[in-house]
Amino acid sequence: MKRFIEGIGRDQVTLLPDCLDDYVEEDNPVRVIDAFIEMLDLSALGFGIEPEVTGRPGYHPGVMLRIYLYGYLNQVQSSRRLERECGRNLELIWLTGRLKPDFKTIADFRKDNGSAIRRVCQKFVALCRNIKLLDSDVVAIDGSRFKAVNSKAKSYTRGKLKQKLGEIDKAIERYLMELDRADEALAKTGSTVPTSQVVRASRKLAHLQKEAERYRSIEDRMDTTGETQVSLSDPDAKSMTTTPRMPKVIGYNVQTAVEAKHHLIVAHEVTTFGYDRDALSSMAIAACEAMGVDKIEAIADKGYFKSEEILACEKAGITPTVSKPLTSGASAKGRFDRADFAYNADKDVYVCPAGEHLIYRSTSELDGKVQRLYYSSFCAGCVIKDKCTLSKERRIRRWEHEDVLERMQQRIDDDPSKLALRSMTVEHPYGTIKAWMGNTHFKMRRLKNVATEMALHVLAYNMTRVMNIIGVPALISAMRA
Repeated sequence: MKRFIEGIGRDQVTLLPDCLDDYVEEDNPVRVIDAFIEMLDLSALGFGIEPEVTGRPGYHPGVMLRIYLYGYLNQVQSSRRLERECGRNLELIWLTGRLKPDFKTIADFRKDNGSAIRRVCQKFVALCRNIKLLDSDVVAIDGSRFKAVNSKAKSYTRGKLKQKLGEIDKAIERYLMELDRADEALAKTGSTVPTSQVVRASRKLAHLQKEAERYRSIEDRMDTTGETQVSLSDPDAKSMTTTPRMPKVIGYNVQTAVEAKHHLIVAHEVTTFGYDRDALSSMAIAACEAMGVDKIEAIADKGYFKSEEILACEKAGITPTVSKPLTSGASAKGRFDRADFAYNADKDVYVCPAGEHLIYRSTSELDGKVQRLYYSSFCAGCVIKDKCTLSKERRIRRWEHEDVLERMQQRIDDDPSKLALRSMTVEHPYGTIKAWMGNTHFKMRRLKNVATEMALHVLAYNMTRVMNIIGVPALISAMRA
């Protein structure tokens, strides 16, 4: 092999073995993993570091945590694949000191130490705060649906059960009629239907009756527990609407708050709710606590628009910026929308497009909110009434805290680019993490285990971001400071 670089012969003997540390460069990310685990007080985080007095010695939690953090940084989440990597991957061999736990030990560590692993994720966010990487005063909040270990075929709602039972009842009726025709032919003419056809119909009928019994047992479970949907593989997973192109996902809704400067995830939560509207204030407050500040601006899309949540943010010192959904069909029908009515705070009246004043009439409670009612006595003679309302007069209800929503809308009108900032900030982490996860997303079942998995993904994402921002040597120095 002339003129080519040649490797060492496989049967060549060396006098002294190579030093394992020589295989890992100074700027290798595994050194960050090692330094991070070394700085943690594993006992305070909830890991059991006191070995049992008797029995076979176990692996130190620090070793197991190193394996998992390496795995999630390198898109290896399976315990069986991690077991193989421990025996052949030089970086993991360096990281573990040539230890090779079996896959069951690796899997049990993740399952049994979920709360402690989630605290490790929070510790890295605290480290980012200490090295001044969370100095932005803006966070973007969003939710995304992640697939659970549960196929659509094993997820049921009342509507789906009703449809399935209806189809089965029709099929049972069809096969019963087929068997009745066979009996009639035998009684009238003495001729018999081929035995194979009767056996086939009987087997189909027995199978359908068994399926109907299974579906009815799921219905009975719903009646007993009050559940609106049942997932058989992962009981905590729910059917969630995503986009028109992917209308349903059986899984979990992961909420995140991402700071706008470095795109680091400062807070996250795994939920079983298919909607976002109740999560704005809780995620914004969690972001405040993680960043160690009293005031931030929280930007979210229209899925988070809920008056009570926006008010809760303001009371907590958070400035919410949420786009308002268009729920009225008046504009589409060529009539004036509520936005065409200007509120005059000094006079406490609404001014309509015709210039008339809608004055305060009464106060009532609607959907748990105190509402003030406004309308004018001049609507009947208005020349543009047909463009305004089909009722006797145009009525407008004003929430007692409507000024909070008006201030927020004014902020959006003054700087529309803030809504674009949200998508550029919060959607990047979701895209990265889902690419790492692959097509199957989560590997584990049940909410508490899925939350542990998500914490490891968030930790790996944040660690990768920080290494790209300040470099491996600087991050190690910050950890050891």
